[in-house]
Amino acid sequence: MIFRSKAPLRIGLAGGGTDVSPYSDLYGGAILNATVSLSAYACIEPTTDNEIIVEALDRNEQQRFSLSPSLPIDGKLDLLKGVYNRINRDFKIPQTGFKLSTFVDAPAGSGLGTSSTLVVAILGAFVEMHKLPLGDYDIAHLAYEIERQDLSLAGGRQDQYAATFGGVNFMEFYENDKVIVNPLRIRPQYMHELENNLVLYFTATSRESATIIKEQVKNVSDKNEASIDAMHQLKEQAKMMKEALLKGKLSAIGEILDYGFEQKRKMAANISNSRIEEIYEAAKLAGATGGKISGAGGGGFMIFYCPGNTNYAVKKALLNFGGEVKNYSFTNYGLTSWSI
Repeated sequence: MIFRSKAPLRIGLAGGGTDVSPYSDLYGGAILNATVSLSAYACIEPTTDNEIIVEALDRNEQQRFSLSPSLPIDGKLDLLKGVYNRINRDFKIPQTGFKLSTFVDAPAGSGLGTSSTLVVAILGAFVEMHKLPLGDYDIAHLAYEIERQDLSLAGGRQDQYAATFGGVNFMEFYENDKVIVNPLRIRPQYMHELENNLVLYFTATSRESATIIKEQVKNVSDKNEASIDAMHQLKEQAKMMKEALLKGKLSAIGEILDYGFEQKRKMAANISNSRIEEIYEAAKLAGATGGKISGAGGGGFMIFYCPGNTNYAVKKALLNFGGEVKNYSFTNYGLTSWSI
């Protein structure tokens, strides 16, 4: 029998960065995001020998180990091994040979939550294989602990919950790891229009988000007033975006994104750079009313709101920078697992 799972990547629309401790612990964070038709996939194939194989098909990386309850964390395929180690530690799963294979529809460091979504997908495959008693909140929280505690990877909380729950969600983050996921019931015509007008562009660069996030954390710890105030404004931006989508005030979305991008720049250095600013200005000159960097910043994907029929002109302008406009659609599904 083969055990498979997939989990959707997400576009962060507002509030990005307010899900990161210690800001969320001290002040409470809020984010609005939506999952898209790009996914992370995991597959577990049991074997009859006493060997564990882990491989990332999209990165052409593979490691083999003798059967063991714990695999070494050494900088290679650590997300795959980290999930196995934690599942084995918490649930004492049967010691049998298997091959774990993964694939992601977007490159690491692209700002769509690839690492966290991959962890959720791997968890989903193990939950399916061993029939583990984990609900959605349990899986998302466990994925967060694996990344942030077990593997010591810097980051926030939104990606794990977006990948697990799916759809358009307004998320709230508080101290003691409290997270509330509020699914939004947005009228289909509003979502169709948002999808039509929102251009997803890959800058053809990836970045190491940990450096930016660590500076953001330091700014809060050091009580940097400008950085903290920017995060306060981003939290308000998430509320503004929620109201705009629920009430169909789509003409305001570009301005809300633009306001958020202005605040995001103040959170930490290297969130933007000269190339990103050049791309942003070119998109606005072509008709976009606003946009943002997806994820922590520094590179990866950007999104632009292009009202009316301006999306074609914006896409044409963006292609001059050597990146790629990525086709997508919004999705309502979250983590999905099955066996065959």
